Amino acid sequence: MAGKSVLIVVAHPEPKSFNHAMADAAAQALVAAGHSVRVSDLCGEGFRADIGRHDMTSVADADRFQVQAEQAQAARSGAFAEDIAREQARVAEADNLILQFPLWWGGPPAILKGWIDRVLAYGFAYVDGRRFDTGVFRGRRSMIGVTTGGTEERFSQDGVYGPIGPILMPVRRLALEYMGYEVAPDYVAHGVPRSDDAARRAHLPAFAKAAVEMAALPVTRTDDWRTALAASPDAAWKRPL
Repeated sequence: MAGKSVLIVVAHPEPKSFNHAMADAAAQALVAAGHSVRVSDLCGEGFRADIGRHDMTSVADADRFQVQAEQAQAARSGAFAEDIAREQARVAEADNLILQFPLWWGGPPAILKGWIDRVLAYGFAYVDGRRFDTGVFRGRRSMIGVTTGGTEERFSQDGVYGPIGPILMPVRRLALEYMGYEVAPDYVAHGVPRSDDAARRAHLPAFAKAAVEMAALPVTRTDDWRTALAASPDAAWKRPL
């Protein structure tokens, strides 16, 4: 079995956090299984969360900042900012993508949302007419690893927060699956701050095992991200909002 290229994106500002420990455990297990791993430590590498004209060195319309129009122009001309271009190159190289983050206020940290907004740009990760089964990154695989402060009971069907599946839907369905990824079951480490050391440690090999099992599955990579923009129809977003 040929080794896979795996990108793990970690969104936590503390290098000693449990999220980093989970990412490290997965990375070590993947390398031991014969795969190559790249870890994007968004906070450690100074990734910027906010979207704006600083994202591009090109300009599509100097009078009106329309995000998709500017992203399309940057995709055509290779004019994304350095941090975006770095992350896009890592995504393009990876057979498997793992997003590792804590759940804060019912969603991912701002820096991961910014990574989705800025890196998974129009013209690179998606275009008009290419989504889900026809997504630009179809044939590749991804997984979400998430930690929560709330216990598993609180995220149960009758719990005060409700099931975690709908909470993760914007990342799972409207980002990863939208791009064409086949998404493995979410790995959720519930109640991490309330867990004892044994319970916390047990998550590390379990998460690593899930990552290795995903990497063992076949992928069918394409280079559609290179050509999808040129082949896409006239975009609806070109109309004024």
